[in-house]
Amino acid sequence: MSQTIRAAFPALSRPGFHYLDNAAMAQIPGLVSEAIASLNRVARSNVRRGLHEAALRADEAYDSARATVGRFLNAPAEEVVFTGGCTLALNMAAWGLGRKLGPGDEVALSRLEHHSACLPWMSLAEDRGFAIRWLPVTHEGRLDLDHLGAIVTPCCKVVAVTHASNVTGAVSDLPRLAEAAHGVGARLVVDGAQMVPHGRVDPRSLGADLYAFSGHKAYGPTGIGVLWGRAEVLQSMTPMVVGGGMVDAVGDDDVTWADPPHRFEAGTPPVAQAVGLAAALDWMMSLDGQEIHQQEAALTWHLLDGLGSMAGVKIVGPRGLEARVPVVSFTVEGCHPHDLAHLLAERGVAVRGGAHCARPLMAALGLEEGTLRASLAPYSDRSDVEALLVGLAEAVKVLR
Repeated sequence: MSQTIRAAFPALSRPGFHYLDNAAMAQIPGLVSEAIASLNRVARSNVRRGLHEAALRADEAYDSARATVGRFLNAPAEEVVFTGGCTLALNMAAWGLGRKLGPGDEVALSRLEHHSACLPWMSLAEDRGFAIRWLPVTHEGRLDLDHLGAIVTPCCKVVAVTHASNVTGAVSDLPRLAEAAHGVGARLVVDGAQMVPHGRVDPRSLGADLYAFSGHKAYGPTGIGVLWGRAEVLQSMTPMVVGGGMVDAVGDDDVTWADPPHRFEAGTPPVAQAVGLAAALDWMMSLDGQEIHQQEAALTWHLLDGLGSMAGVKIVGPRGLEARVPVVSFTVEGCHPHDLAHLLAERGVAVRGGAHCARPLMAALGLEEGTLRASLAPYSDRSDVEALLVGLAEAVKVLR
């Protein structure tokens, strides 16, 4: 199946190119590029308020894109906010829920968080005076929920966690976190950037109140992200970015915000990017989800098994396949991750080395130099994993 999928991605046709950096940015299928180009050929116009033919076509395409994202998330289109990316979506979530918090209030963050998810809350806490409580991780790089009740107390107003770690690949137990958060009246905010690329997600059924993801990790273009929220939560939030197209009325001394989702889409929205993201999600929904899961699991196991047999290699994350996405981090004794990434790149293998914008996790695990990370996608195949294992063995010989 991976060969059929692979053929849809022009960038993967280069001989000897093995792309395993999907957790940073996935490749884009040709049909997504064509959807964007088509919009720009026949419907390039600003949306809303325009009455000419191109504007009406752009309106229809943009509304259709929102409906597609809604289908992917099993949610009404009105609960889908288009943003400039996942980072902006998570900042909007923090501002919308956190700007009224103050001394005596608490926000619980996990140490698995990407900087995009934890820094908005840390910055706001410094300004507003509320406290940050950290959810610890196990030695395997999973969230340690044994002491959840001691951290998520009645002082807690928000629990912000990743759905799947961009370093260890561990999947968080969202229903359990939602039960703890809602039990004390707190909201659950979820970073879904690493989960969405591996299949459809239903954030409402998982207990999330707000759920964010990015387009470029889900086979869509850059410059687009999504903030989904329960209607009543979005309605309670104040927008972080203000401008044209997001108000009902403006007086000398007051303003009436438009209803969501338009309240959160000030200025010219990313129309072409939204259409491209919708094409990518339509493509994902056309695949056999169970078959993709089995294929990714088999490759992940092959990768974990191969790395585990190499002297000096330490897996940073779960050693098994339970509750994980195909993101595998590891260290090699005596070798800096950046040096290994460079030598692998010379052999046509694209991976990523460093802290992966997750310094709180690196500090908790004692990994000052970070890790080397390989991340798979539905188009990955056995040749990619073999190229990594062979290339890594050669690189280690060079460095030792």
